[in-house]
Amino acid sequence: MAVLNSLPGNSFVMIINTSIKDFQIRHASIEDCPQILALIKELAEYEKLSHEVVATVETLEQSLFGDPAYARVLMGEYQGKAVGYALFFHNFSTFTGRPGIYLEDIYVQPAYRGKGFGKKLLSYIAHRARELDCTRVEWSVLDWNEPSIQFYRSIGAAPMDGWTVQRLDGDALAHFADQFQAD
Repeated sequence: MAVLNSLPGNSFVMIINTSIKDFQIRHASIEDCPQILALIKELAEYEKLSHEVVATVETLEQSLFGDPAYARVLMGEYQGKAVGYALFFHNFSTFTGRPGIYLEDIYVQPAYRGKGFGKKLLSYIAHRARELDCTRVEWSVLDWNEPSIQFYRSIGAAPMDGWTVQRLDGDALAHFADQFQAD
């Protein structure tokens, strides 16, 4: 059951009670940005990618709660404490002609793994995707992350064989962008 709770400044946050005792999911608010950043840094450390984190509380506030907001965040809370999060945004399938959801991050702190919290976060995202008439939920996983890969297989997720993620960023992005010339 979802309930609305008030926050300081007369804003409201939706809290979703789950079937796991003392575990709730709630939509993040701008006040959560310091906690979101801390969890992002924990995830980056786990993935051995801490050197890539350049996000700040301010960039998260602007990107997640500005106009436009580029992504949404769910907070997983156990006994009132944030123990994980999921960050996602909409993508679009030209083949189906409908939207999908891309899950950028899902993370549960190590001490709280194995309790079903990550599965509950992901199943809520799948539930919302279906409610929004999305045709898919997609995400990437590091090749070496066997525990996550096994978990994803257990819920019916399948790897996209034949597809390789491509990325253009940093100096390469700047250099290629500079090649564009408008009339």
